[in-house]
Amino acid sequence: MHSTKSEKIVLEMKMLTFLKDWMLPIAMVMGVIIYFTYKAIPFTPSARSVIVGSISIIQPSLIASMLFLSFCKVKFTDLKITRWHIYLLLFQVGIFSLGALLLMFIPHNAYTILIEGAMLCIICPTATAAAVVVSKLEGSAASVVSYTIFINLAVSVAIPLGVSMIHPTAGVSFMSSFLLILQKVFPLLLGPLIAALAIRQFMPKLHAALIKYPNLPFYLWAVALSLAIAMTVKTIVHSNLSSVFHVGIATVSLLSCFIQFYLGRKIGRVYNDEITAGQALGQKNTILAIWLGYTFFTPVTAIAGGFYSVWHNLANSYQLYEQRKAKERQKRL
Repeated sequence: MHSTKSEKIVLEMKMLTFLKDWMLPIAMVMGVIIYFTYKAIPFTPSARSVIVGSISIIQPSLIASMLFLSFCKVKFTDLKITRWHIYLLLFQVGIFSLGALLLMFIPHNAYTILIEGAMLCIICPTATAAAVVVSKLEGSAASVVSYTIFINLAVSVAIPLGVSMIHPTAGVSFMSSFLLILQKVFPLLLGPLIAALAIRQFMPKLHAALIKYPNLPFYLWAVALSLAIAMTVKTIVHSNLSSVFHVGIATVSLLSCFIQFYLGRKIGRVYNDEITAGQALGQKNTILAIWLGYTFFTPVTAIAGGFYSVWHNLANSYQLYEQRKAKERQKRL
């Protein structure tokens, strides 16, 4: 009886490990299946409108829930700003702002989509899962969590400002447009932080119950990613862009990924925190990027976030592989 129970636990652990290792491709395939299933079923126009409207509510709710559960694990007394945090923040906000200014003064054409895709890849906040990868690579988890919070604060203002500049609403003033977008972005990024602080301070029992389920954000991430990919596929199917521009967006996201990992590690090396800074700048909350793309930018730019998800996971896989190989070499010595 005891043996059977142990075997069941081992099997569950193996299944969980398999899902974690392969969740990215599984979630992406599921997203494609969801969209084409939705397209194949003969829903009435009103039913399709309800489904799309529901996803527009569910998607940000999942993102907010992921951030909330991740922030619940944070001891805010451990959060400190370092000099490399400032340089990374200046890079992300600065490049995004330059892109927005550039788009203000050039006519809108297909090439602006590539610029928007790059802007999206640069400004996207650090992934909430970055702390896990940083810990495995023997970096500073507390430092990357600190940066995650600081970049979310910066993005909550930078995105509304940038979008108001490059996609002004007809008949609406810049300030009104900015405040309208701020109302959508600010609660999504900062609401979870405030809620986590309040729960930790005033509802310790609830806080203790929430952190008992460390894998819950992972499952929410899987669902959110599938929905994000489904919406991205919908955008691609209905776009008039040629495959050349799709390849162009993939290339832009690849270059953005390489530059950010490289630059983050180079800046971090100066302050003896190479791994942490590299992950803080390179590993992104790509589900948020996809949502931001099809909600506020030219919708097809959402695929930049989808491609970036592939690139940064390949980068993480390579780094973890190199880490394992290095440990094996040390054991042999």
